[in-house]
Amino acid sequence: MDVTQSDISGIPAANVRVSQRSFVALWRAANALDAEAGKQASTDWYAGAVALTCRWLATAPARTVRGGGLVRAPATRRRVLAYEELIEEEYLAAQSLEQRRPDLAARPGWCEGVRATLRWAWRAEGPPPLELPATVEFDALDHTSA
Repeated sequence: MDVTQSDISGIPAANVRVSQRSFVALWRAANALDAEAGKQASTDWYAGAVALTCRWLATAPARTVRGGGLVRAPATRRRVLAYEELIEEEYLAAQSLEQRRPDLAARPGWCEGVRATLRWAWRAEGPPPLELPATVEFDALDHTSA
């Protein structure tokens, strides 16, 4: 699913604690990896988890041939818009995801992708979940650039 300008302009500043530019670069990179795997008739669960977690944090709708709607939260799979308190709950749920949701644990890389994305984008801790272009700056709490 492409990241549109509308998706970017709708990102709640409080939902992402890294620069918007870095966040969008990550989101686009994860989408590209996920799409490439799909073209090769395979599944990259890690990239898919990163992309979905970004879409959820950004409160961007899912877009399908049948319409759109709320994206499921990456760990709890609830259909709810992300906001600060709920993101923290999702982060905590992701820490024991394999035990809480064996169905998601059966997707190699999914749990790690969710945790890595929430740790980086929400907690502003650790490296980005995927390698990003060197031109992207990683200034925490800088939501002014897109």
